[in-house]
Amino acid sequence: MNPTATIKLFLPFGDPKKVRTAEISNWSGKAVAAPVSDWKDLLDRPELKKPGVYFLLGGVDPSDGKRRAYVGEAEVIAERIKWHKAKADDWWNSVVLFVSQDDNLTKAHIRYLEGRLIEMAAAIDRNKIVNLKASGAHLPESDRNDMEVFLERIAQLLPVLGSDLLTPINPAMKDPHGATVLYCAMKGARAKGLRSPNGFVVLKGSTAVLTERESAKTKGAWILALREKLKLEGTLKEESGLLVFTRDVEFASPSAAATVVHGGNAAGPIAWKDANWKTLKELEGDS
Repeated sequence: MNPTATIKLFLPFGDPKKVRTAEISNWSGKAVAAPVSDWKDLLDRPELKKPGVYFLLGGVDPSDGKRRAYVGEAEVIAERIKWHKAKADDWWNSVVLFVSQDDNLTKAHIRYLEGRLIEMAAAIDRNKIVNLKASGAHLPESDRNDMEVFLERIAQLLPVLGSDLLTPINPAMKDPHGATVLYCAMKGARAKGLRSPNGFVVLKGSTAVLTERESAKTKGAWILALREKLKLEGTLKEESGLLVFTRDVEFASPSAAATVVHGGNAAGPIAWKDANWKTLKELEGDS
């Protein structure tokens, strides 16, 4: 579980979509974020003259439906951002970077952070990481401990700055008290899931019906498209007459999740029930 935090956001231009900075009380680090359209204002920031780690964040990759991201490190972040811009790669549309305000980050530190960030992002698997190879670095035990704390703070600030890159898909992974497991069944298929901050997560090992219902074929083109996408990327695999989820998958809503399981339209708040058969609607007090 991440430690509690008091976060200070600053909007230099008064616009939450433009350049913004973020700090956490009693932490020496600092984050700066900006859309690529403001990259010149970003480069003027004094933080970009420092060593640190950065994220280039982009839109959806059509090959797998995941948002693309690049994780990097640099001794002078401004120079590295200029290098990326000069390459004319136009897939990224925003930048988030992290530096130390007390200038205690060394080259070894930022290489270690880059390696761990790529490792963490790949394990969570929300985004398609453009650069899966990292230089990495070996650090003394005390330095590793300091950098792991730095990583915790990065993970806390990234969602505040608009990226779920390091947010686990399965909310139970970060909730020490666990979350209510819900079930959805249809014609031999049985799925397990959890509410999440972004919608609903269907857990690895869950099953969905193999064949879509006739109503989906006539009135649910989006259902067919979503199931087909999950099949093509290997998330749904046929096994023993059902489709099996090969990983945790987050959907925009309980209904979207139930629809994939049912192979047709479904009302998520009613379709998902706990072990005592109470519906999600009842559990959330909306009955």
